[in-house]
Amino acid sequence: MFAFKGEGGSSKGDGVSFGVRGPISIHQAVSLSPVEVISMQITKSVNSVPGEGKGPDTMGTKHRIGFGVYKVMGSVNVQLAEKTKFSQEDAELLKQALQTLFENDASSARPEGSMEVCKMYWWQHKEKTPAVSSGRIQRGFSVCDVAAPKKFEEYQIDWKLDGCVEPEVYDFV
Repeated sequence: MFAFKGEGGSSKGDGVSFGVRGPISIHQAVSLSPVEVISMQITKSVNSVPGEGKGPDTMGTKHRIGFGVYKVMGSVNVQLAEKTKFSQEDAELLKQALQTLFENDASSARPEGSMEVCKMYWWQHKEKTPAVSSGRIQRGFSVCDVAAPKKFEEYQIDWKLDGCVEPEVYDFV
């Protein structure tokens, strides 16, 4: 759920915030294995105050992860999809967007090519209320323990759950 606060169309007045619900929920990413945080000293040498000469250099620390594989779960709520007119075509666009999530999204924290979607499971249930809950589907994953992994191919990721429709599986590596 998202909460918004502000002025204008989606606010009920000054200083009032309210929840906005939509058909798509995407959870936070969770690392499949412990990650090593690499810290490095950085120097910022730019003028941070307009109208003044060159400002003093600023020391700081930047943190990064050398390697990690993350699991991200999400879902489309059928009832909210109907209410907001989220269509099957919209679901296909979402699927395409998830496949190319990090394309043209470079930054200093994520240099071009440093992140990619490696595998995606997509379920399309036949009924509005699925025979198997989202929680059971998520718990249907198993990942073998990998000591100090350095590449995605080292992971053994399996999914099995009796009574559930089989997902479409997309391998991108």
